[in-house]
Amino acid sequence: MIQRSPSEQEVRILVERVLDGVVASDPLPAPRITPGAPSETAAAGEVRDKIAIGADHGGFPLKEKIGFKLKEAGYEVLDCGTDSHEAVDYPDFAHAVAREVASGACRYGIVVDGAGIGSAMVANKVPGVRATLCYDLSTARNSREHNHANVLTLGAGLIGDALAWQIVEEWLSVEWGGDRHARRVAKIDDIERQYSKAEMSQDHR
Repeated sequence: MIQRSPSEQEVRILVERVLDGVVASDPLPAPRITPGAPSETAAAGEVRDKIAIGADHGGFPLKEKIGFKLKEAGYEVLDCGTDSHEAVDYPDFAHAVAREVASGACRYGIVVDGAGIGSAMVANKVPGVRATLCYDLSTARNSREHNHANVLTLGAGLIGDALAWQIVEEWLSVEWGGDRHARRVAKIDDIERQYSKAEMSQDHR
């Protein structure tokens, strides 16, 4: 019996079915990173997202602890500094983290300074970033589910280490709600685009 080679269309259909099966069997969102060796504390075969972290001198100790715990949990961490207690300016590090998220290099960002307020202001100047200051579990849940936040800021001088990590865990675990919230977040993005276009028009005058 002579077996004929499958047609190009048949091959394409087969590949699509295989890919659909892989996606359907994956319980996690499609990762935006190249998988690395997961931590021993992460679930077997689990791939986590890449997260940029940063802090000023006031947030440095807490940033280090959060970075360590994130790696333990299986996340890939990009540390944007600072690397000591020496006095620095928080806008430099909030901007560095926000830039990594806006470019798509990292899915999420976490910035720590004394109060978390200034870093949120800085990060929100970067197009594509929706930064939120969270100080309890409720604000962490709300910012992710309702506002599709992609950068979290924390105030090391306002919350303890244990609560900070609980906030990080909650923030990362809550999924974007979509539905009615999607319309409102789209309006946030539209306002950002309006002012970006206005600035571009002024630059070309």
